[in-house]
Amino acid sequence: MKVLVVGGGGREHAICWKVAKSPLVDKIYCAPGNAGIASVAECVPIGAMEFDKLVAFAKEKEIDLTVVGMDDPLVGGIVDAFEAEGLRVFGPRKNAAILEGSKAFSKDLMKKYDIPTAAYETFNSPEDALKYLETAPMPTVLKADGLALGKGVLICQNLEEAKAGVQELMVDKQFGSAGDRIVIEEFMTGREVSVLSFVDGKTIKIMTSAQDHKRAKDNDQGLNTGGMGTFSPSPFYTAEVDDFCRKYIYQKTVDAMASEGREFKGIIFFGLMLTEKGPRVLEYNARFGDPETQVVLPRMKNDIVEVFNACIDGTLDQINLQFEDNAAVCVVLASDGYPEHYEKGFEIKGLEKFAGCDDKFVFHAGSKFNDGKIVTNGGRVLGVTALGADLKTARANAYAATELIDFANKYKRNDIGKAIDEA
Repeated sequence: MKVLVVGGGGREHAICWKVAKSPLVDKIYCAPGNAGIASVAECVPIGAMEFDKLVAFAKEKEIDLTVVGMDDPLVGGIVDAFEAEGLRVFGPRKNAAILEGSKAFSKDLMKKYDIPTAAYETFNSPEDALKYLETAPMPTVLKADGLALGKGVLICQNLEEAKAGVQELMVDKQFGSAGDRIVIEEFMTGREVSVLSFVDGKTIKIMTSAQDHKRAKDNDQGLNTGGMGTFSPSPFYTAEVDDFCRKYIYQKTVDAMASEGREFKGIIFFGLMLTEKGPRVLEYNARFGDPETQVVLPRMKNDIVEVFNACIDGTLDQINLQFEDNAAVCVVLASDGYPEHYEKGFEIKGLEKFAGCDDKFVFHAGSKFNDGKIVTNGGRVLGVTALGADLKTARANAYAATELIDFANKYKRNDIGKAIDEA
């Protein structure tokens, strides 16, 4: 069969890499792809939001399955566009992708169906938000309602910071229309855990746990980013936590969406906070996480194409989802200065050292070809993933692997997975 993957980052590279392992697949295309993805798929110069062109391409090439990796096209209705033309596609329809597309919607859903989350209020005007903040407990959390590349969340320690946050989100429009409406919610403390899941509208199958590192600098300092590294599994995601989440969060979310007439088929990403009062939902995403995917898929035993098909066909209950009894750590190599100002176009050296490896991988997030060379083309450039028998071994292997690669303004955090030592 022929598969088209929509997107061009590290997540999509990991998806293409995993799809390429399926004996069901003869050919993979990726739109728009990147220089790393080109090693496992034919890259097509079509943007992820160019629905008409993507549909036309899928028809022309007789694509059997399209997999959408990114949030923007899902929230924008790409699945609806493909289905309207009779094309087979993996991902939630627009009315279900709102689970990620609107923070206010997801918070209201959790309140209505008694799914544990932080207390919150929603505001459509900066004046109302500022008035509420005068008596709100601090610290507090401000969230842009819409999509903001994973960066539209501000943790404010005091009233002054919170007021500045409202200005940034709602007045200065730092994240565009995503800040037209904001959610102000209770500040929770505890360990953060990411849990990905496959959903077929009624059945949910939980993948292995992971933990992301959002801040740009060591010890969780600096600005929020798209993610500087991950590890899987999380030692803090215990059997007790899993039992609680299965009972009060996972299936309840799937059933809630169905009850709202928004049947969800695809990936639900649960961002969890393990508080003293038990697990709480921080956020939902309607697609694979990035860079969580880069540590979860290398540990997955199943043929991912079979799982995609089961989600589309409503037969996920027949899938026995399995993961290796090992660990994985991903360290992101970024351009120095990310997420603000950085240079790109530097040659990346050392990639050939990963050829044929089955315990360490390089997933490209921001790269392109230039005069026959692979050069940097983004803030997050590469995700270097390594496996190990346990988390400490995987972490050591991942950092050793990062030393095999070099480019002019290479930057990384040095404490990815440091929390492992505290488990």
